[in-house]
Amino acid sequence: MTNLGALKRQVVHRVQRLVINPVGRQLPVTMIETTGRKSGLPRRTAVGGRVVDGQFWMVAEHGDHSDYVRNIKANPNVRVRTGGRWRNGTAHLLPEDDAVARLGSLPKLNSAVVRMMGTDLLTIRVDLD
Repeated sequence: MTNLGALKRQVVHRVQRLVINPVGRQLPVTMIETTGRKSGLPRRTAVGGRVVDGQFWMVAEHGDHSDYVRNIKANPNVRVRTGGRWRNGTAHLLPEDDAVARLGSLPKLNSAVVRMMGTDLLTIRVDLD
């Protein structure tokens, strides 16, 4: 990754951590809750995605560089809040999936932001209980 890509990821990460996620926790937006790989505490992150046939699909804009992706690697048991309701599930990282194509089937506004801000796209599927 170029220095520009790394800088972009750092800036986006800081804005998300300091602004977007705190606001998202207070609003009825779609979120994923993972278990912190170091702390063991619940970690909530605002995300965009869609439920299709009992599975929640999303694309992480920074792939393995995202804290919630690292948390999923350590413990794939997650909760997803969609439509104001929390649902348990098991997350699967799908690096072989075409994340750009996947964005075409997800909510348009979020997908546009992920395309614009993303540096290392990664598809995630959550099999909901």
